[in-house]
Amino acid sequence: MKKVIMSLILIGSFFDAFCQINVKDSTAQVIGYWSVGDKQTFDISYEKYKIKEKDTTARSMIKYEVDITIKDSTANSYTIEWLYKNYKIDTTNEFEREIAKMSENISVLIKTDEYGAVEEVINWEEVRDYIKKTIEPLREKLKEVSGLEQVLNKMMVTYDSKEAIEANAIKDAIQFYTFHGVHYTLKEELKGQIEFANNLGGKPFDAEVTFSLDEINAEEDNVVLRMYQEVDSDQLTKVTYDYLERLGVFGENKPDREKLPKLTTEVWTASRVHGNTGWTTYSIETKEIKSQDVISIEERIIQIK
Repeated sequence: MKKVIMSLILIGSFFDAFCQINVKDSTAQVIGYWSVGDKQTFDISYEKYKIKEKDTTARSMIKYEVDITIKDSTANSYTIEWLYKNYKIDTTNEFEREIAKMSENISVLIKTDEYGAVEEVINWEEVRDYIKKTIEPLREKLKEVSGLEQVLNKMMVTYDSKEAIEANAIKDAIQFYTFHGVHYTLKEELKGQIEFANNLGGKPFDAEVTFSLDEINAEEDNVVLRMYQEVDSDQLTKVTYDYLERLGVFGENKPDREKLPKLTTEVWTASRVHGNTGWTTYSIETKEIKSQDVISIEERIIQIK
């Protein structure tokens, strides 16, 4: 899995073996110091809604737990299990409720580098087969839902390859390990470009990204880090137009591509990470997608139990 493309923040040997926070020069580096068998449980909530003319609609909330366990480690990697469980779904949309249940008791094996930055999903074929097996019964159970077939077909494509699963099935893990492996200086911004996952299919979008170290708490041995991403609006608008065209949404009244309102996507991520261990103890990510007068908002919060 591709990591941040920024030469100015390449990994370096900046610290002693067990020192991630350097109060003297106001710097920090996020590194996972984990041992096989280490385990933590986290509460995760995922909320999404739309705002139009100050009215909030289509609100839904999913809450679940995840057990994160270090299964193996080498000199240059970790194998980490994310076990999903105890889903609670608050939505009036029956289809969303059924889809959310798909991840109950699923185990995802993630490989990171020696610093804790995500590299790949090891058991992606198992995850793919599990999701497809779960999706198929929905065709009959929810056959009266309008547009169901198109949505299910899109989901099958979304999870049919290693790259697709790494872009769409482990978003909470990507958020969790966002800041690992990078060296930061307090209040200094690191800027560059990354590839942003394209959930509609095709190659990733280009995005501008800014990292910053906002706080060093030496007494409690943790740091607060932030990231801001802005997706290339022209690429996003073009891909969305092509996607809607493939689905036949426009019908015979297909608008000119140039007249389609510009879409924008912005993402804000903030995490508190423990110094000596590299465990993320709290993280919040907010994603805003704007199109004309409608703003779609997604917010994911990860908190250690």
